[in-house]
Amino acid sequence: MNDELRARLDALLASGGRRILGLVGAPGAGKSTLAAQVAKTVGSRAVVVPMDGFHLAQTELDRLGLAGRKGAPDTFDAAGYVALLRRLRSEPGTVYAPEYRRDLKNGVAGAIAVPADVPLVVTEGNYLLLDDHGFGPVAGLLDESWFLAPPDEVRLSRLVARHEEFGKPPEAARAWADGPDEANARLVAATAQRASVIVGPGMGDWAP
Repeated sequence: MNDELRARLDALLASGGRRILGLVGAPGAGKSTLAAQVAKTVGSRAVVVPMDGFHLAQTELDRLGLAGRKGAPDTFDAAGYVALLRRLRSEPGTVYAPEYRRDLKNGVAGAIAVPADVPLVVTEGNYLLLDDHGFGPVAGLLDESWFLAPPDEVRLSRLVARHEEFGKPPEAARAWADGPDEANARLVAATAQRASVIVGPGMGDWAP
């Protein structure tokens, strides 16, 4: 994380109350990596709450005929995610959030605890700045949004490796990265202008 991002992070923590930092980017942009770095930097003062916990269940995707488009905006419970962010901003006690488990291909409810005294919530996902599919209120619930923009070749190679790691054969992994993932990436790229800052190459070691 470079000096500019660290200064923005320090300013959020110094502003008092609870703040929500959104990390946005296309599939494979390095959102989870940067979220983990932010959490490591500030320690117990931050909790990471990914948007991915709001994936619709695999059985529901199958029922709706959306399994082949998993990861698209309409395959998430956007209203549930918005409701969680509102609770994180206003609820006085511990708030529990779901966590997506790739091994189960489903979210697990109540897996992430956000105690009342934690001043920073880091949330990361593709569609935090999207106006459509129920995600419109999200941008207004974030105190800052950082849009991650690594080189496309880095992002795509990382996506293919991820799909292979979770069981897809190499050809299927490449096809998914070039197909559904790339369609979603184009949609996400159009939201970059709404971000507080664009995090590109040279702004730190967040992109493995």
